[in-house]
Amino acid sequence: MWSRRAILTLTPSLGEGVAARHEFLGYNSHVSIVDFGFRMAYKAAYQMMRVYWRLARPTTRGALVAIWQNDEILLVRNSYVSYYCVPGGYIKGTETPVMAAVRELAEEVGIRATPEELTLGLHEAHSWEGKTDEVSIFDLDVKERPVFQVDNREVVDAEFFTPQYALELNLFPLLRRHIEARLAKHA
Repeated sequence: MWSRRAILTLTPSLGEGVAARHEFLGYNSHVSIVDFGFRMAYKAAYQMMRVYWRLARPTTRGALVAIWQNDEILLVRNSYVSYYCVPGGYIKGTETPVMAAVRELAEEVGIRATPEELTLGLHEAHSWEGKTDEVSIFDLDVKERPVFQVDNREVVDAEFFTPQYALELNLFPLLRRHIEARLAKHA
C-alpha cells in the first residue's frame, strides 16, 4: 500500500521532494530529470518484455562478466530490476558469448577487456521470467581495481563486495550459484 508520503514525493517538486522521490525509488539523489526519464523508460520496457516472455516462451542467450579483484566481486544494480547482477546482457546476432561479454562490459561499466582475458565460469540454461535463459558467466581476474563508470540510466550503481556479503544480497540466481561455486573451489 502506498503511503501518503510516498505519493506526495512522487509528484514533481524542487528541493527535498526530488531527493525524497529518488530515495523512495531506491536511487541516489544526484539524478537529472533526463536520467530519471530513461530509468522509467527502461522499467516500462522491461515490464513489457516480461509479458512477451510469458506469452511467447522464447529462448534467450546472455553473457555476464564477474570481475574479481582482491577476492571481491563487482556487482551492478540496474534501474529496472530489484536484484544485483554483474555487467552483461543479451548476445546479439552472430556474436559468440565471449564477444557479447566483452561488448557488454564496455557498454555497462566502461571496462575494456579482451576475449583472452575472460574464462568461462558457468554456462547454464534455466527457466526465468517465462523464458528459457541460456547464460554464460565469465570471470575476469584483475590485479588492480579497475576504474568503472555507470550511465545512471540503465546501470545505476556498481560496487565491489566480498563474495560472502554479496550472497546476503538479492542476486540474479545463476550469479548466486556461480559465486557459491567459486567460494567452494577456493576454500
